[in-house]
Amino acid sequence: MGSIHELGWWGEAVAVRYFEERGWAILDRNWRLGHAEVDLVVRRGAFVAFVEVKTRAAERSGHPLESITVAKRREIERVARAWLTTRGGDLAARCAFRFDAVAVTTPRGRPAKVRHVPDTWRIGDSG
Repeated sequence: MGSIHELGWWGEAVAVRYFEERGWAILDRNWRLGHAEVDLVVRRGAFVAFVEVKTRAAERSGHPLESITVAKRREIERVARAWLTTRGGDLAARCAFRFDAVAVTTPRGRPAKVRHVPDTWRIGDSG
């Protein structure tokens, strides 16, 4: 893998494939509000998840999900609200929303390992 950005894009592609294989529809990818973004917006049935994807080449520097700080969560929540206002249509009335996290690790010479944590946090959680 080349740069850290290439690794991140690759990890998001792995996450997209993971969700699609499990029957989720990808509603948006890398949806931005200024400099902030939500990596994936996915839907399956009556659930819409705003997903933060973290990718690491290895877990030497800690588990990827450890890097989703309270500040990052607040940023994603802000972007999710904007997404609902501008792109969500009538989903707000028909669906339940949650925040998920996906960790993608790629140990040297082995297939990617995906860990999906549904409902990772709720709006207003302090940590």
